[in-house]
Amino acid sequence: MAVINMEEAKTQVDRKGFLDVALDPALDLFAEIQRLKKVKNAVLLAHYYQDADIQDVADFIGDSLGLAQEAARTKADIIVFAGVHFMAETAKILNPDKKVLLPDLKAGCSLADSAPTERFRTFREEHPDHLVISYINCTAEVKALSDIICTSSNAEKIIESLPPEQKIIFAPDKNLGAYLKKRTGRDMLLWNGACIVHEIFSVKKIAELKTRHSQAKFIAHPECEEPVLRMADFIGSTTALLKYTQTSTAKEFIVGTESGILHQMIRSSPDKIFIPAPPENNCACNDCPYMKLNTLEKLYSCMEYEIPEIRMPAELLEKARKPIDRMLEISRRYGL
Repeated sequence: MAVINMEEAKTQVDRKGFLDVALDPALDLFAEIQRLKKVKNAVLLAHYYQDADIQDVADFIGDSLGLAQEAARTKADIIVFAGVHFMAETAKILNPDKKVLLPDLKAGCSLADSAPTERFRTFREEHPDHLVISYINCTAEVKALSDIICTSSNAEKIIESLPPEQKIIFAPDKNLGAYLKKRTGRDMLLWNGACIVHEIFSVKKIAELKTRHSQAKFIAHPECEEPVLRMADFIGSTTALLKYTQTSTAKEFIVGTESGILHQMIRSSPDKIFIPAPPENNCACNDCPYMKLNTLEKLYSCMEYEIPEIRMPAELLEKARKPIDRMLEISRRYGL
């Protein structure tokens, strides 16, 4: 462990978003992270979109719903969140008395950024007779302005749990909202937000892949645009996509979501072939630049020195918790 000045370290985190400490190249980061989890009574939660190394060292890997549920029931003193900022915020909201760490504070979310707080507040005030369902991919401030939070795993059930006459605002993802309108038949006002990862899949390149791999199933996340979803053999949340590949008799899959999920798909079905759906640019697969800001080195430093830490005002924690609790309650009711 290096000797560092913590005040200088905090200043560096404020500037860079993470703690940049020179590490001994001989350090076994996997072993050290496992050691730190034990000595600090820390739990490491990782999203499916994280790098493979981080997934391999995590205590729990999941999508937004699974991670929120795990954060709600953990007995650990420290929650280390290998994901993006809104996910770590959710863990803090559910555990206001615990220390919540995020390896890189700049691991944000384009979808969350698409719903600025004051603009969203004004939008809500313009529609006072509407109930607000917000996708969990939003800031704590937007959560505090919402009535119920949802994830792609439970959104349909949450919408269907409401009276048919209830007017709904769905935010911030317009693509997921449009998909849910089609599935439920509900007339919902949609906030005009989107995820940069799921909006740039190439219909033309996917069609070419389907031609070359005629036996492959194309599976897609509902955050994708409607022309992409029309091509899909199966549409579902990240966890649902993973489960589909495990139970399907198909041997090849073209995967229309962030490429980090392929690590778990390959681990659970090593005899099957997984092809990342290509974006419009020249990349072979579609990575979330924010998710990939977290690294094993940042994760180790974050756990060793317990910074960067997620902090929020008590009033915001209290307001943002209510719609999350409603989500978790409805999810339990439907066994999700």
